[in-house]
Amino acid sequence: MVELPYSLVIEATEDPDFFGFFSPDLEGFTGVGHSIEDCIYRARWGMEDHVRTLREHGLPVPPRNPEPTIVIRNERKGELTAA
Repeated sequence: MVELPYSLVIEATEDPDFFGFFSPDLEGFTGVGHSIEDCIYRARWGMEDHVRTLREHGLPVPPRNPEPTIVIRNERKGELTAA
């Protein structure tokens, strides 16, 4: 079981060596990885760092998602990837 505090969206890019990811629950959180597994790993630790930074700057932190999801999709043609 993958444990994440927030939902995650992973998107394929035109470059087969990179995937972009972001959390629809955690504003401003984005990243890139070399595989789906790498994105999940980076997101898990990155979310903790992002929340810590929000707190340090006195910004609001959204509550944890009680049922986070991971969505994997192809990049949408003609739109920018969130990563």
